[in-house]
Amino acid sequence: MKKDNKTVVYWLLTGCILIFIMVVVGGITRLTDSGLSMTDYRLITGTIPPLNEAEWQEAFEVYQQYPEFQKLHYHFTLEDFKDIYFWEWFHRVIGRVIGLVFIIPFIYFLIKKRLTASTIKKCLVLLALGAFQGFLGWYMVKSGLVDMPDVSHFRLAAHLTTAFLTFAATLWVALDLIYPEKKTINKNFRNWVIGSYILLIVQIVYGGFVAGLKAGLLHNHWPLMNEGKFMHETVYILEPFYKNLIENPSGIQFIHRTLAYFVVASIFVLWFKARELPLTMLQQKAINTLLILVGFQFLIGVLTIIYAVPLWLGILHHIGAFFLIAGMTFTLHRFSK
Repeated sequence: MKKDNKTVVYWLLTGCILIFIMVVVGGITRLTDSGLSMTDYRLITGTIPPLNEAEWQEAFEVYQQYPEFQKLHYHFTLEDFKDIYFWEWFHRVIGRVIGLVFIIPFIYFLIKKRLTASTIKKCLVLLALGAFQGFLGWYMVKSGLVDMPDVSHFRLAAHLTTAFLTFAATLWVALDLIYPEKKTINKNFRNWVIGSYILLIVQIVYGGFVAGLKAGLLHNHWPLMNEGKFMHETVYILEPFYKNLIENPSGIQFIHRTLAYFVVASIFVLWFKARELPLTMLQQKAINTLLILVGFQFLIGVLTIIYAVPLWLGILHHIGAFFLIAGMTFTLHRFSK
């Protein structure tokens, strides 16, 4: 890594860490039903929470006008409201901090001519992804303020997946600067890595569906579903059939838990195939780490289902997915170029 690239790399990696924190806080926000506690969006003044009892009471009265309070949290006191308000407020503040951390240094590096034309283009894509992620967050919350006290699981999955992809893209740009050298690659093996990567992204989308529909609270058995069945009859209860794949909580949980086997198998195949290749030390470490990460994530996923998604396991599963996408991104980068 060139000396003049170090500051840019640190900037990008700082962005990765902040996105990680935001995703974790977003998971806590979802699991604590805090996401609809702030019913409006104010870019500047929204960073300041209520500062006295009168402001808190005003915010609580606004919240009482929406479906979540009226249909779900009608028993809430002001103190209960403060608890859920914190996580949504914190989540939004981190989003604003990420925006500033990306935009201000980017302008500085442009002025100082510290970025190549290629890196400038990549950073503009990152900024666009970040802006789109913010829009999806607002769009998602909006869906839970109309009739039902739940956000659209489609919008939640889009919001979650975009966060993971923004992180992965940011890490990739940093890796391009850390490892600028060209190398000979095995295209066949790289394509296997890409296939595993796509499978993991699909699994993350379904993880968003599971979270959005609270499907993890169903069928809390493993390896079989309720009543000792591999596929419970509620999995295919909707008509037409395709709705079971995208709207039926039981069907979505079945797909998510079944896809987990394919994700594990695909990474095991990668590890097995890699044994036949001449590998650098970093490539070997990447593959071995990937196998460990997917094993950990699978185990946490099983425990999360068995214990019906307690907060700490839900967050740990969230974190495991994040580290897995990081490991997959690093592995793909090491076997590309």
